[in-house]
Amino acid sequence: MDYHALADLLFADITQTPEDIAAKYPPRQLKEGAKVTRIAPSPTGFMHLGNLFGAIADERLAHQSGGIFYLRIEDTDQKREVEGGVETILKVFSDYELPFDEGAVLDGDNGLYGPYRQRQRAKIYQTYAKWLVQQGKAYPCFCTEADLAAIREKQAELKENFGYYGKYAVHRDMPFDEVKAKIDAGEPFVLRFRSEGSLERRVKFNDLVKGTMEFPENDQDVVLLKSDGIPTYHFAHVIDDHLMGTTHVVRGEEWLATLPIHLQLFAAMGWKPPKYIHTAQLMKMDGGSKRKLSKRKDPELALDFYKEQGYCVAAVKEYILTLLNSNFEDWRLANPDAPLESFNFTTKKMGVSGALFDIDKLGDVSKNVISRMTADEVYDLLTEWAKQYDPDFYAILARDPAYSKAILAIGRGGKKPRKDIMIWSQAKDYMSFFFDELFVPDFSFSQDGLSPELTRRALEEYPALYDPADDNSAWFEKVKGLAASLGCATDMREYKKNPEAYPGSVTDVSTVLREAITGRRNSPDLCEIMKLLGRERVMKRLAAARATLG
Repeated sequence: MDYHALADLLFADITQTPEDIAAKYPPRQLKEGAKVTRIAPSPTGFMHLGNLFGAIADERLAHQSGGIFYLRIEDTDQKREVEGGVETILKVFSDYELPFDEGAVLDGDNGLYGPYRQRQRAKIYQTYAKWLVQQGKAYPCFCTEADLAAIREKQAELKENFGYYGKYAVHRDMPFDEVKAKIDAGEPFVLRFRSEGSLERRVKFNDLVKGTMEFPENDQDVVLLKSDGIPTYHFAHVIDDHLMGTTHVVRGEEWLATLPIHLQLFAAMGWKPPKYIHTAQLMKMDGGSKRKLSKRKDPELALDFYKEQGYCVAAVKEYILTLLNSNFEDWRLANPDAPLESFNFTTKKMGVSGALFDIDKLGDVSKNVISRMTADEVYDLLTEWAKQYDPDFYAILARDPAYSKAILAIGRGGKKPRKDIMIWSQAKDYMSFFFDELFVPDFSFSQDGLSPELTRRALEEYPALYDPADDNSAWFEKVKGLAASLGCATDMREYKKNPEAYPGSVTDVSTVLREAITGRRNSPDLCEIMKLLGRERVMKRLAAARATLG
């Protein structure tokens, strides 16, 4: 077989050489140890937790080493591409504050190693494909879908491995004249890799997370170029990662099955492969057992879920770091106010087995993260979310920003800040009693507290005692005085020792006031709440509560 003649027949319009291309992609000039990583999603319109999981690892590995983090769009499968898919990708990574040093942007590319959209790199792939044909390492295959189905049926009948290999690679050694006749007749073809691998041989590989691994060699003649001249993922990513200088590839462990193919292709091209980091699959508990997060079953897999619910970006990123590095939680405890960027991310602390995603734990992390924010920061993030997802609430928050921020400032700061808000969609309920149009009175006054008579007296007598100028200490002394006048215990330790001796306690009295003013039994500091509401509103609510008692 004259492989050069075959290459010219298949790729008559390709005149450049691999050397021409390599000259356009010189080695990156980076400091020693700097890592070059990439995130390479497909524009399907669906961005999931796994995308973010890998992207955070990519970004940290690159930027803490002084390297490059770039975005490549893998759009070779047009059947799965949706309109606006690239915009969705860019928006998600912008929202999650993962800055790319180069890569695809809305109106083209940013960087010297593009194009960063694979369909725009077709001639590059075809140039290397032509070179492989010239080396006798690739060949055209004219099998139809029906032909491939027949091969599969035969393999099933004989209980042999499925695929296109060995005796089933029927076009592998087709004579040149037959190939030319089919090309001249306009028959479509794919380009396949001529594998020299054998399942009898093993290939060793060192994964930066899973350690040393062994696999059978690849014996499949995998497709390199589809009939439209566009590459498969296998071929495209090998070429792109080499030309773009990728040093580390972070991807899910589901790609381990194809690793022998990729290593074989790198060897065939004469290139050193990047270091691979295969991350554990994201799992969840379901009925007492673990299973992989599912697009169909689990809404929390989609990143849109977190945005709609109002999980703050910092909390989601912080929780993912707890899944990525086993030492992150201890670091956070020791460094409660440090930025995430100061954490030393390492592949050595990444888990080998499935990472258990726990949305309740994410909620706890979110409460902690929000509790460390200033009132201004909370207000800005909350109003940004509400403007898109709850415009009516946004209008309420925005009409008096100072008042809204004062509400959010209650219990904030100090060694033990309050943790009332977990997600922005819960803030409306938390803040509702501060706004008359959202306030829902609840004067049920729990039966395990004061008697109806003492409850009425507390509501009648307290207004004369209230002075908005009182600080918290003076305010509470007056509540204690009211409790004493009702015969209630003011010393809680004494009350717990001998509860039968009293009709109630100072806690019961303050609970009556809290329910009347806020409509709930639990709330932030009542003294601060009353100051914000103002004397007039406080008196109206106390009067309304008294009226319900007859």
